[in-house]
Amino acid sequence: MANKHGSLSINSENIFPIIKKWLYSDHDIFFRELISNGCDAITKLKKLDMMGEYRLPDDYEPCIKVIVDPEEKTLKFIDNGVGMTAEEVEEYINQIAFSGATDFISKYKDKANDDQIIGHFGLGFYSAFMVADEVHIDTLSWQKDARPVHWSCDGGTEFDMQEGDRDQVGTCITLFLNEDCLQFCNEYKAKEVLQKYCSFMPTKIWLSRENTTETQVILAEEKQDTDKVIETVKKEKDEDPDRIRIAKRPEQINDPNPLWTKNPSECTKEEYLAFYRKVFLDYKEPLFWIHLNMDYPFHLKGILYFPKINMEYESIEGTIKLYNNQVFIADNIKEVIPEFLLLLKGVIDCPDLPLNVSRSALQNDGFVKKISDYITKKVADKLSGLCKTQKEEYEKYWDDIAPFIKFGCLKDEKFCQKMTDYILFKNLDGKYLTLPECLEVNKVDPDETTQEAVDENGEKVEAQIVEEEKEDAEDTEEKKEKTIYYVTDEQQQSQYINMFKAAKMDAVILPERIDQPFLSQLEAKNEGIHFARIDADLTDAFRARTGKKVREELEAQGEKLEKLVQKALKNDKIKVKLEKLRNKKVSSVLTVSEETRRMQDMMKMYGGGMDKDLFGGEGETLVLNASHPLVTYITEHEEDGNAKLICEQLYDLAKLQNSPLSSEAMTKFINRSNELLLLLAEQKN
Repeated sequence: MANKHGSLSINSENIFPIIKKWLYSDHDIFFRELISNGCDAITKLKKLDMMGEYRLPDDYEPCIKVIVDPEEKTLKFIDNGVGMTAEEVEEYINQIAFSGATDFISKYKDKANDDQIIGHFGLGFYSAFMVADEVHIDTLSWQKDARPVHWSCDGGTEFDMQEGDRDQVGTCITLFLNEDCLQFCNEYKAKEVLQKYCSFMPTKIWLSRENTTETQVILAEEKQDTDKVIETVKKEKDEDPDRIRIAKRPEQINDPNPLWTKNPSECTKEEYLAFYRKVFLDYKEPLFWIHLNMDYPFHLKGILYFPKINMEYESIEGTIKLYNNQVFIADNIKEVIPEFLLLLKGVIDCPDLPLNVSRSALQNDGFVKKISDYITKKVADKLSGLCKTQKEEYEKYWDDIAPFIKFGCLKDEKFCQKMTDYILFKNLDGKYLTLPECLEVNKVDPDETTQEAVDENGEKVEAQIVEEEKEDAEDTEEKKEKTIYYVTDEQQQSQYINMFKAAKMDAVILPERIDQPFLSQLEAKNEGIHFARIDADLTDAFRARTGKKVREELEAQGEKLEKLVQKALKNDKIKVKLEKLRNKKVSSVLTVSEETRRMQDMMKMYGGGMDKDLFGGEGETLVLNASHPLVTYITEHEEDGNAKLICEQLYDLAKLQNSPLSSEAMTKFINRSNELLLLLAEQKN
């Protein structure tokens, strides 16, 4: 062919500076683009063979070779695909943004399946100029009597094209790297980038170093595992017979048949675990996984792993790798992956994604939302199915997957709707209950009130009082039926837990931060259901049964006691109630209304961790047990100087069962405890 000189057909002569700086956010992505083009070329050649347009040699093995040359500062990408004629180079290379894949599909639209053609944009080749001062193309087309072509460009708008000397069908692209990007002709760096972007591309990729003479020594027992990538040179007589000197051969970088491309029925547990360890380098075994496999209305395959999440010590963000026809696109693309699924680890391959020019982001397309919704549905179906058919296994996983499911319910309404009946709550005995089952506990049985009731002297209460309590229980049954009590800290709230167990009442354990917004959402989505922390109030189950006269006396005494406590604590916001509790060993209980406590927690969250004491006891009620000797003492010795100390001590003792004391309050509590012990010792002496 005659030598040809000309100008690239572009709209602006400034296109190369733009490509170099702005086309891709990551400069190493040129590896992916050039290898993707090579995969395209090989796929096209195999299609032509299938359609009878071309016959592949019997020994044909599709592959892409990447050869680094640190001495010459070059990087070569060689494929044995369709190659190009001079006319095609003119069309696909010299006219920027003309997509060869699009043209090929158009030409063979009745015979070719476009899902297997990677290229979309025609700009991938020019990513080479992000790292290279000069780029050469040597190519030979599959077409009969085609002549080889040599093309070169130094990064300007001028190119040179002439007849080349390539004698094999395919293409070799040579990058002459600029000084800032010489790292890419280092074989270890090249391997790192290839594994990042090309680990699962559908054509074998081989990496080698130009003119290598390196040898290495391996143990003989290791030879079996290395035969695929090395070649034995010789075993020297004077060497250790167990050691073999070998010469390096090109190393295969990728797995062209990743696990997600197989049918789930063909995959074993060991394969799933091996794939997980290989891709995510995680030594901890995942809890379970979901294998996605869909062909209609769009193509999507993938595997999602549920790792064990440590909420306290680790970041809970996972990694979901997005692929397009086995070409890596990016991690955690929120347009495709629902936000709550980003807690998981996995891979998703969707050839139908409407990618933009850089393949690293998505075009604004309603189709993407459908993909996201499908993934959400499949995850919900898997979890609900597991709960229905393998309840025991589901319960074993629950503590680990609960943060994920709750986060999903908060972030995705459809997911929440599907999962509401399969959310589990662990009760005080360690038993797992669904939401409907939680509503069955703590119901008030009016017939239970027919049991004998006693007054403060241990005598039987008149029958009309029992009947009165029965009527009160019937009036409040509906309200109590839909209240679910919960515990946030089993150790902190142990006194309340013991009171609940003694009263044969139950509560669920919700210790994580995510539980608070999650409970609010459940209340909003399920009318009539109310969650209350175990220390939010005292129910009738904890009170001793008394007559109306006794209750009136307690109320009157409580009003006096409230003034005494408020004065002792120097806090006029705290409320005080005097009650007869069934458990005479409990001296005091502090309750904070659910609404007030949630407001305080929210203010602390958004206010940078404000101390609870800054709220001045707002919404707190100190319940003093009239059956306890300490409470009896302060009611009978209001003017005694020790009464003030006891009031303060009763408040702190109650608060310790509700929430941690501030540093200042704890110091006062310890000093006061010592003072009271000293008074006790002096009295005994």
